[in-house]
Amino acid sequence: MSATAIPACDELRQAMEDGAQLVDVRTPREYASGALPGAINLPVQYVAGAHAHLDPQRPVFVYCRSGSRSEMARMILASLGFADVLNLGSYGDYRPC
Repeated sequence: MSATAIPACDELRQAMEDGAQLVDVRTPREYASGALPGAINLPVQYVAGAHAHLDPQRPVFVYCRSGSRSEMARMILASLGFADVLNLGSYGDYRPC
């Protein structure tokens, strides 16, 4: 998987087994209605405090409902020094995984 390619389900699972962090940046209510296995909920408005929840040395995958909030989260994380952050886009694209 290249650094910018959106991973397939099996690649995402493997990345998580290898230590990647999966972050759902939707609201707690959206998260409670269904989330990807292994994802933590860190709503986009709290991403600026990510160092309290995430390891900047490990890859981070972010997602939301449509991909807009997760893109904002990706940019915030990058500005905080997280070097390996990928926006997965929409939760719906990965729900079948």
